[in-house]
Amino acid sequence: MFPGTEIIVLSVTAATIAFVHTVLGPDHYVPFIAMARARKWTLARTMTITLYCGVGHLLGSVVLGLIGIAIGTQLASLQWLEALRGTLAAWLLIGFGLAYLAWGLRQAWRNKPHTHWHRHDDVFHIHEHKHQSDHAHVHIEHDLATESSAHRVSLTPWVIFIIFVLGPCEPLIPLLMYPAARESMLGVMMVTGVFGLVTVLTMCSVVLISTLGLQRLKRPERLAGLERFAHAAAGGTIMLCGMSIVFLGL
Repeated sequence: MFPGTEIIVLSVTAATIAFVHTVLGPDHYVPFIAMARARKWTLARTMTITLYCGVGHLLGSVVLGLIGIAIGTQLASLQWLEALRGTLAAWLLIGFGLAYLAWGLRQAWRNKPHTHWHRHDDVFHIHEHKHQSDHAHVHIEHDLATESSAHRVSLTPWVIFIIFVLGPCEPLIPLLMYPAARESMLGVMMVTGVFGLVTVLTMCSVVLISTLGLQRLKRPERLAGLERFAHAAAGGTIMLCGMSIVFLGL
């Protein structure tokens, strides 16, 4: 059975709204760009995390809408719950950004480079090191850092994923109202599929383009010393992203 003209028009509308909603919502891509830059994620890791979070972001609203349809609840009555979830997710984003900002500032302070003399086999020399390296010799500092990072399990992607699962796709419930009212499950599936596909593709595209652009951006030598503030900058960016949702309605 082919969908009617109304469902096709609604699907095109869903695609348009999904694209605009994603591009105008900085919470859909800024956290991934900021964290990928600060934590030096590979492009593959960045895109994988973005994809998973995008799917999780959609699933909450899809499941809620399908449950509402199954039990005969008017989808309009679920909009207050979506709004509540959106507010909760925005505040969680602010909280995560603030906590990461504080941690980043602490790391930047502990990682402040300094120099002093060392003696090895009656030979004195001076080198620069950082407190986080536990005063390791300069020649093995890189190896220790590499080994430490290889065995460290980061909780950051999981935190972001949970926030995105809790965060709703606000336009999806209103879009589902029309086909649900007409009792057209084909229409519900089409609108959901189109909206979800465009949302995830837009998220991944913006993150990909932005990440590649930042990788090609040459860093001025005079700013090299500020690299240790990358985590703090990422936390501040994510916090501002959440604040823009709460206070500016983005």
